[in-house]
Formats: sequence, structure tokens, C-alpha cells
Amino acid sequence: MTDILLLLSGTLTSAVRVLVGLILIYRLLSAKRPDGRSLGLGLAGTVILTILLSLLHAPDFYRMALEAVLIAACAHWMQGTGLRMGLFVGIFYEIGISFWSFLLSAGLGVLFRSQDFLSTGTLAGQSALWLLHGLLAVLAVWLSRNQEINRKSAFRAVSALTLAGFLGVITLSEQTVLTIPDDTLYMWTILAVVLMMSVLVFNINRQYEVEKELAKLKSEQAELLERDYTAVNRAYQVNAKLFHDFHNHIGVLRQLLTHEKYGEAIRYLDELQAPVQNLTAAVWTGDETADYLINSKAAIAESSGVRFQSQVEFPRHTNIRSVDLCAILGNLLDNAIEAARQVSDRSDRMVTLTIRRIHQMLVIKVENSFAAMPVQENGQLKTTKTEGGLHGWGLKSAQTAAEKYDGMVQAGVSGKIFRAVATLSYQGMGDVHE
Repeated sequence: MTDILLLLSGTLTSAVRVLVGLILIYRLLSAKRPDGRSLGLGLAGTVILTILLSLLHAPDFYRMALEAVLIAACAHWMQGTGLRMGLFVGIFYEIGISFWSFLLSAGLGVLFRSQDFLSTGTLAGQSALWLLHGLLAVLAVWLSRNQEINRKSAFRAVSALTLAGFLGVITLSEQTVLTIPDDTLYMWTILAVVLMMSVLVFNINRQYEVEKELAKLKSEQAELLERDYTAVNRAYQVNAKLFHDFHNHIGVLRQLLTHEKYGEAIRYLDELQAPVQNLTAAVWTGDETADYLINSKAAIAESSGVRFQSQVEFPRHTNIRSVDLCAILGNLLDNAIEAARQVSDRSDRMVTLTIRRIHQMLVIKVENSFAAMPVQENGQLKTTKTEGGLHGWGLKSAQTAAEKYDGMVQAGVSGKIFRAVATLSYQGMGDVHE
């Protein structure tokens, strides 16, 4: 009977660890929120692992390693995270759980002067184990309900926690109530240092990724601004020339109209208007990031022979971050242009962007023509390219960013048009003055 209860307890605690690990990855790596399938796969995996390890009487090391792999695999397949970073978080998360399980058990043992807390096979040991997992459950609820977590505050909190753990191990080495082997204390002391280093490495990595993305955005933005400046300067020069030759152009048009050569007059006007058409076609929303993205993608579409049309009404000074806007708008437009450029008939290549705000809701709709019908796998659109791209990870990345604003991305096919619609809830931030 005791063995059955211990097996049940091991299964439930393992399930709590895996579920909390998936939620932690969702928050730390900006991944997709764990859904029913992700959680179901995690629970099924914990049951299998617990039974298998119980039959083999495997040590805790194997349990930690397999749970870390399970968490990383579920996050990779169901939440769209990178396998490398998923494993990194999963491994050090499992080490941290085991570390604090030891500290809590030893602390309670010293407090109540009982060696039983160090053994999970006793009632005291089980109470310490479930106290820790109860705290983990509270953490999971808090992470799920908080929409935004300040990265710097989170880094300070986790750093303080690991430092407290390190000091806790040092304190345990001086106590005389419990009998704890020196090798065990040395091992946990080293792991405490490793945990502190892992937190630092993770923070540096995330900072590097953010700075790299911002640097790329600024570089492309500078390139676009330079191109726009050149276009404006050219347009001013053309206008100056037009003004200087104004009376000559009027004379030519008068002669054409007098002789009823209307077609030639229209063509003559088109030639005069052509130098400034590109400037007037540019989109100016008042939001620097939106202007950059839309105009740069329009230029890419034009160079690929894709007809690009846009109707944009973008709210200024909102809580929508530029990085998230890039993920949504950039990926949807990239996918649309990539699909449209594969249409054999150049006259059928088209991309249409529509952005509308409805009260506090922002709707981004991108429509495009396509050559091959997108296929579905497990209810989701699957890329038609082996190297990825078309309606593949781009939609997943956009979905992840939209979920930060209680939104979603829906995609489907209507006739010969592929349509992707992103909806986001936003809040006004007031005018921002430099």
C-alpha cells in the first residue's frame, strides 16, 4: 500500500513540475501559451516516466534528466520554442527544483529536529515535498495571470533566490542537528554556484537577442530612411524643373488639346506625374515602426512584381511594443509576399494590407494570392516549402506576439485568396515627448 501511495505521489509531483516548467518556458522564451494538447502530452509523459523509473529503481538524476527532455520536447513541438533554449531552461529548472527540495527538507529537519524530512519515503519527507510543489503551483498561477513581467525585476528576483539558496547550503554545513554527508553538501554548494551562473548566462543571452533584433531593425530603418530621403530629394528636383518649365508644358498640353489629341495629352501628363508617384504612394501612419515595415515590404513586393495595396489606420502611442509589431506585421507580410511571388501569372500577384482600429481593438488583415493550396496538419496550416517560411513559423511567431495582447491570428483560404487576420487589444499611452 505504501509503494502505491509513493508511486501516486511521485506521479503527481512530476506532473506539477512538468506543467510549471511549460508555463515557465512560455514566459521566459516568449513562446506560445501551453494549450490542452501541450499539457496533455506533458501529463502523459510524466505518468510513463514515473512508472518506468519506479520499475527500474532509477536514481533521481535520471528523473531530472528525462523530465528536462520531456519539458523541452513539449515546448518545442507544441509551443514553438527552440530546442536548444528549451533544454537549457528545462535542465536548470530541474536542478533548481531538486536544489530547493533538498534545502526545504533540510531546513524543516533542522527546525523540527528530525532526520525523517530528508527521506521522501516518510510522512515528514512527503510533507516537505508537497510543500515545495504547492509553492510551485502558486507560482504557475501567478505566471499565467500576469500578462507582462518586467525582465529586469524577474532577473533580480531569480538572482536573489539563487543567492539565498547558496547561503542556505553554507548555513547547513555549520548545523549539527542533522547528519548530512560532506559530499552531499559539497555537491549542492557547487550546483548553487552553477545555478547562479546559469541565471547570468540566460540574462545575457536574452539581452543579446533583444539588442541584435533592435540593431537589425535600426539598420533596416536607416536604409529605408535614406532611400526615402533620396526619393524626396529627387521629387523636389523634379518639381523645381517642372515649375521652371511650367509654361512650356502648358503650351504643349494646349496644342494637344486644341488638336483633340486627348490620348497623347494623357500620356504627356502621366510622364510629368511619374517622378512623384512613388513618393505619394508611400504610407505615413505617424508610427515610425509601422511606416518602416509597410513601406519596406511594399518596396520588396514591387521588386518581385507583386501588386501591393494598403489601407492603414494605426493608433499612435499605444502599449504595443515595436518588437511585437515587427513579429506580427513583418511575418504576415513576408509570408504573403513570398506566396504571391510564386504565382506564375504576374498580373495575378497581389498583396493587400488592411489595418483598422475598432475601439480598443486593432485588426491587421493581410490577403494574398498563392500558387499552391496551403495544407493543414493537426488543424494548423503547414508550410509548403522544405526550408520553411511560407505560412509556417511566421504565423506561429505572429500568434505568439498577438497572445501578449489577448489577441490571436486566424488564417484561411477564400477562393484564390489566402487571408491572415491578427487581432490585438491595446491601451493608449498618451502623447510621448522626447
